[in-house]
Amino acid sequence: MSLRSSLATFVGNSSYFVLHNVLHRGGTSLPGKLAIKIDPNVMTTLAEKYDVILVTGTNGKTLTTALATRVLREKYTDVITNPSGSNMMQGITGTMLTAKPKKNEQKPVAILEVDEANMEEVARQLKPKAFVLTNIFRDQLDRYGEIYTTYEKILKGIRLFPEATVIANADSPIFMRGNLPNPKVYFGFKTESETGDMRAPYNTDGVLSPTDNSVLHYHYITFANQGSYFSKTDDFKRPELDYAVTKLNELTPRYSNFDIDGQTYQIEIGGEYNIYNALAAYTIGRYMGVSQAQIKHAFESNAQIFGRQEAVKVDDKDVTIVLIKNPVGANQVIQMMASDDQPFSVIALLNANYADGIDTSWIWDTEFEDLAKTNMQAISTGGERYKDLYVRIKMAGFGDQPVYEDLTRIVAAIKAQPTEHVYVAATYTAMLQLREQLKQAGYIKTGMEG
Repeated sequence: MSLRSSLATFVGNSSYFVLHNVLHRGGTSLPGKLAIKIDPNVMTTLAEKYDVILVTGTNGKTLTTALATRVLREKYTDVITNPSGSNMMQGITGTMLTAKPKKNEQKPVAILEVDEANMEEVARQLKPKAFVLTNIFRDQLDRYGEIYTTYEKILKGIRLFPEATVIANADSPIFMRGNLPNPKVYFGFKTESETGDMRAPYNTDGVLSPTDNSVLHYHYITFANQGSYFSKTDDFKRPELDYAVTKLNELTPRYSNFDIDGQTYQIEIGGEYNIYNALAAYTIGRYMGVSQAQIKHAFESNAQIFGRQEAVKVDDKDVTIVLIKNPVGANQVIQMMASDDQPFSVIALLNANYADGIDTSWIWDTEFEDLAKTNMQAISTGGERYKDLYVRIKMAGFGDQPVYEDLTRIVAAIKAQPTEHVYVAATYTAMLQLREQLKQAGYIKTGMEG
């Protein structure tokens, strides 16, 4: 380690110690930011000790990474990750700085969630063994641009390491672009007959064939642009799957039961979209030599995931915190709520900070109207952009709603809801602010699994 890297590591670790042990504040971004200031390439030295797996995509990065971490810990004694979703350069640097590799015969594994726009520089420094691609949907247009622009940002990182394995969601046709020479492992859904012929809805992004940009057809669609696709202008089609969800057994807001390659698994989190994340974690595990039995044991752990359908008890209310940030993800959350057979209330919180995406136009492409088909009994809005969300919910047919501009009032608002079960659907920084309020009120602890 060079003198510069040593100094960067010392300063980063010292600031982490002060934050966590003196000021009793969490986070790894500031230590990482300070270390990068001293040595912009400090991660290159830190990463030499690890087999690195990078997880990226629009939705599902945090849950995929968390589930994969559980899976890998079934076989590997030393697995580090960034559990709170701090997925940009400074956060990842902080994670690498504060990790303490164990001395054993196995090489430690670092499985890290990476922001799409940061992929090139993170990959350059960490020299990954594998890239995991979850999906790409329209998201934070002010930061990423349209989906093909986002994918190109990811490709810049992958192209640096043609020997690294690409573990990709084959149900997403955009991942078939790029002509990558890398070894590939594909996962997807194989739950229906391959005989149908349909087109995605007119406003669906990412349904163009990578061979000639014709509009793709589908044998079936899971949601958005994902499914078993094929071209009618040439022989392009979804590639053969290495690992597949073969059956959906039971979907509820609290758990999902499904088969992968004929073996039944269950995760304690609802929503069909989260089964994709479980399948990605399964595929990572199999790629790294974890057995099916070990993966089953890992999935059945009840550990909570930071801000992702996190269950919190607030007096007599059962609260579920769900992250929303773009139309596809929000629509899937609404579909998950639709599977709830009990009455519930919704508090929707919209912020527009850099980490959320400054452009909030996505709320107009979210099907809030579908909440009328659920057991929802009450809805209210809040956050820094509560006015925008209030108007959108009103236009969806729900009339005037209570509004909470001040997020310090949300805990009291939860207690005032008319139902026992309350969903809080929040953008990222609103979720962090809510968790801080719940922490101060003594309803949650600081950390989540990592």
